[in-house]
Amino acid sequence: MSFICKKCNRSFKRNCDLKKHLKRKVPCDTDLSNIGKIIDQKIEEKMINYRKEFEELMYQKMEELKKFISPQINNNYEIEDIDEEDETIDSQFTFIEVCAGGGGLSSGFIKAGFKPLLLNDMVQSCCDTLEKNHPNTNIICDSLLNLDLTEYKHKVDVLMGGVPCQSFSHAGSRKGLEDERGDLILKFKNLIDIVEPKIFLIENVAGLKSHNKGKTFKRVIENLSSCGKYDIKYDILNSVDYNVPQKRKRMIIIGVLKSLKKEYQWPKKCEKQLVLRDVLLDVPDSEGSQYSETKKKVLDLVPQGGCWVDLPEDIQKEYMGKSYFSGGGKRGIARRLSMDEPSLTIMCTPQQKQTERCHPTETRPFTIRESARIQTFPDDYIFCGSVSQQYKQIGNAVPVEFARHIALSVKNILENNE
Repeated sequence: MSFICKKCNRSFKRNCDLKKHLKRKVPCDTDLSNIGKIIDQKIEEKMINYRKEFEELMYQKMEELKKFISPQINNNYEIEDIDEEDETIDSQFTFIEVCAGGGGLSSGFIKAGFKPLLLNDMVQSCCDTLEKNHPNTNIICDSLLNLDLTEYKHKVDVLMGGVPCQSFSHAGSRKGLEDERGDLILKFKNLIDIVEPKIFLIENVAGLKSHNKGKTFKRVIENLSSCGKYDIKYDILNSVDYNVPQKRKRMIIIGVLKSLKKEYQWPKKCEKQLVLRDVLLDVPDSEGSQYSETKKKVLDLVPQGGCWVDLPEDIQKEYMGKSYFSGGGKRGIARRLSMDEPSLTIMCTPQQKQTERCHPTETRPFTIRESARIQTFPDDYIFCGSVSQQYKQIGNAVPVEFARHIALSVKNILENNE
């Protein structure tokens, strides 16, 4: 049997204890039956206040982080516009691109306000990528040698092409014009004669200029100049100077129709150089290659910004093989990139031993979307084909931001000509 206080519902075993309770100087007048609910309510109120304070703090920190990462990058990883108004939808300026690959050069020109009349490549996976991202554009999947562009005569502002360049690359065998891919640069001249654009542009590797002691490049320029209608300029530009977090040197050849009476000016370099830390933030998940367990164990020993020279000597000899005794720099072997530096040139095959590009903080190659970020493709740009084909499209591409800066410099001539 128990004795219960009717005021506070407290229970007592003995009646005398209840009487003592009722005779207290401070009488009880509170019903404690709902004390649990009262405590839960108070806790919930506190938690709501804490959540609001936390959300406000996180918002402030994210805003500070965005400013710290780069004033050039907005929430959706879209590089902010520079002085020119370059996002026009109905552009008056047009272009055709041959050997367009995955669409880096054309994407940069589109972002600068140009309208594509025709995009061409002979690789089906590249054409699928172009069609996916530019659905209202005429895409022709064929060799540039088979293109008939007569209907575009005097109707195109810019004719351009990332003509295949592996025959001149420092990373390739450098056969030059003896390789049919090198001869395509000269075939591009035939299209210039047919279309007679106001401006033509050729993008190629920096190795083109030095191939065969400069004789190959001299022949290319002489061929492009043979008609006498264009003022031709060329230079080797580094993408890292144009809002691209990557050291990537490219030969750019530009011809301006002499009748325009305008001198082409190269785009100005940006004051700030982006590094990997600026772009490897919240990258969407995607497929990617993986290292073998043997290679992974070796690269686990390499610090950020390091390479094979940072390995123990016995592992150096085992991993390098004959290359260890061959001399030379070879700093691309067992190379781990640094978050605080721009990437080295993104390659078509991320697992190649001579040109390894290990992720700065994880022991693996960059994923598809990470590679695309470094090449300044937007996150919603879709690459088609197998994983290896996607890597190749990205590795061969002109960085989008680099292309946009070139496009704006070209646009400046066309605008001033009106």
